[in-house]
Amino acid sequence: MRDVLPEIMRWWRSGAGFGLATVVGTWSSAPRPPGASMAVRGEEVVGSVSGGCVEGAVFELATEVGETGEPVLQRYGVSDDDAFAVGLTCGGIIDVFVEPVSAETFPELGEVAASVEAREPVAVATVVSGPGRIGARRVVWPDRSTGTLGLARLDDAVDDDARGMLAQGVTGLRRYGPQGERRLDDLAVFVQVFAPPPRMLVFGAIDFAAAVARVGKFLGYHVTVCDARPIFATARRFPEADEVVVKWPHDYLASVEVDERTVICVLTHDPKFDVPLLEVALRTRAGYVGAMGSRRTHEDRLARLREAGLSEEELARLRSPIGLDLGARTPEETAVSIAAELIQLRWGGSGRPLATTEGRIHHETRPETP
Repeated sequence: MRDVLPEIMRWWRSGAGFGLATVVGTWSSAPRPPGASMAVRGEEVVGSVSGGCVEGAVFELATEVGETGEPVLQRYGVSDDDAFAVGLTCGGIIDVFVEPVSAETFPELGEVAASVEAREPVAVATVVSGPGRIGARRVVWPDRSTGTLGLARLDDAVDDDARGMLAQGVTGLRRYGPQGERRLDDLAVFVQVFAPPPRMLVFGAIDFAAAVARVGKFLGYHVTVCDARPIFATARRFPEADEVVVKWPHDYLASVEVDERTVICVLTHDPKFDVPLLEVALRTRAGYVGAMGSRRTHEDRLARLREAGLSEEELARLRSPIGLDLGARTPEETAVSIAAELIQLRWGGSGRPLATTEGRIHHETRPETP
């Protein structure tokens, strides 16, 4: 919903109702991830749930739901079964929840939009299947919540799960019993998480860092470039970065919050910078710590880090030399190889050419979350 939020807020503020279709479940080679949304008001359409495969069918359903006010959970996929409304050319399966939205049916939407704009974590939990409560909604922040799913015990269970998902930046389905029991699956609750963008910390104000900052922004990271040398660490040299910091790298890293979604790229190429920096980085919760350099530089760096007291378990977290083996030479090519490694770790890909692999293209699980 994040992508369509500006437009649907214009509709919502005008008092107009509309149908909102959201992907709540995917299997195999589904074209869009959970949370992808399409909104329909009359002949106006914003967003997409399938990259084009079933947009026509979803448009008709969203129009109908907008008129009737009755939410619907619909499955689209490749099957002759009556449960499948229309085929996906990619061979995947998606569950789409379509609901009517207006200031009356979703009064908290203004608060949600304000939190998203302010980069305040917020989650929207909606019952998408189950007896008698379809469409019930609860909005959860780290320190408060509003709305109800119909029962206090269910609200409490969802609050706990939603806050855990906020911490991880994960959107998805959770199942409960009618009283909020976690061992049952009578109710399916879709929790859409709007968390601040994950952070990418790039150390070393060099031309490679400028390219990495550009690709980091393209992938949706909040990018910080840090270097101790003020003549190099300037906003003019790194226009794509969200911030440029002049400070000793290890001091800066020790002063900022790092979580499992944080990416740390060490591009300094200088032991007096990167060794103390990696001492700090490898002891954080960062999902990815990579360092640039030759294999000789890498071996020397490992020796220095061992002398500094880092354990083999801590050293095993280091991605060095940084990036996938694409044969990259230029700063831009190197940035692509780093981006490729981040995507591989996020979704569990093999890193091999798809033409040489078999089975599904899109992986359903994420072993790591950089």
